[in-house]
Amino acid sequence: MEDIKQLIKDLVAVPSLSGYEDNVREHITKLWEPLTDECHTSKLGSLHALKKGTGEEPRPSILIATHMDAIGLMVTAVKDGLLRVTGIGGIDHRTLPGLTVTVHTQSGDLPGLVVMPPAHALPPDIGSNTVPADQLWVDTGLPARQVEKQVQLGDIVTYTLKPLDMGSDYISAPALDNRSSVAVLTETLKILQKRLHSWDVWAVATVQEEVGLKGAETSSFDLRPTIGVVVDVTFATGPGAPAHEAIDMDKGPSYDFGPSTHPKLHQAFIDLADSLEMSYNRYAYSRGSGTDADKLQIAAEGIPTMVVSLPLRYMHTPVEMVQTRDVLRIARLLAAFIEQLDDKFMDTLQWDDESEDAK
Repeated sequence: MEDIKQLIKDLVAVPSLSGYEDNVREHITKLWEPLTDECHTSKLGSLHALKKGTGEEPRPSILIATHMDAIGLMVTAVKDGLLRVTGIGGIDHRTLPGLTVTVHTQSGDLPGLVVMPPAHALPPDIGSNTVPADQLWVDTGLPARQVEKQVQLGDIVTYTLKPLDMGSDYISAPALDNRSSVAVLTETLKILQKRLHSWDVWAVATVQEEVGLKGAETSSFDLRPTIGVVVDVTFATGPGAPAHEAIDMDKGPSYDFGPSTHPKLHQAFIDLADSLEMSYNRYAYSRGSGTDADKLQIAAEGIPTMVVSLPLRYMHTPVEMVQTRDVLRIARLLAAFIEQLDDKFMDTLQWDDESEDAK
């Protein structure tokens, strides 16, 4: 358990926001290169790692997508030594005032504080309500002249909170959405080192998920997998979270069902979990899944896609929380699913009219 905790801590420690994924891609590449046969970077910046199967060529392939970007802030203006910022991705503005942050400049990192003007200095329609990011300031404590010289528009700002070990193998940290899922995929690749699998496996760490699912759209079109699985986080039960809109933690993955999920692929995961007596949750969504699956499933002529979610508490805040046992459970599930893929598996995903034509 300590190994998976350290893996997660190392991943969340890398400051890489949506559109600025170079650092975390380099980190993940070092993790995946020893576990796969080849790695390359897409034109948009996603990481593609191939672990070859043992079947005869041309082999079918499964693509497992986990986005590696994170939400955060960007500098939009410098005034009187203070920094105006805006959110990158879905920031929960309520959590920002009082945070310690790091401003990443070309000449080095600067510590900073997110500060809020007094209510009388804010626009009348804001007053004592939640203050949006563009009305807050980041104070580095440096003289105005030095700030203006060192900080440029577009510099990213990340949270400085360190991972916190919680009771009973819970861990809290920024960027667990979705570095915890990258840990799932990394652990899956480790398990596959000791197992034979017929299909090729594409491990993909996508970019810019938080700002439009962009990496998944380009990578799925480029790689054209036979099927796809997206591993992302979902809302876990917690204070004030309605039970019917959240997933229990420490009970395994959530199998998310809706328009972006192929129904027969979804059933295949349920059947596998039942046969292995592995616990799981179910979650239904009526429109988009809000994950890379929304783009993966409609690439090219269409790709049968499954959404496997990791329950996460306090999403899009600096204190996100996951249960590390759930991370390991999902990794073991994915490895078992990959291991049982054979040359007849796609027959089980045929639509009813396709099955009739085949008779």
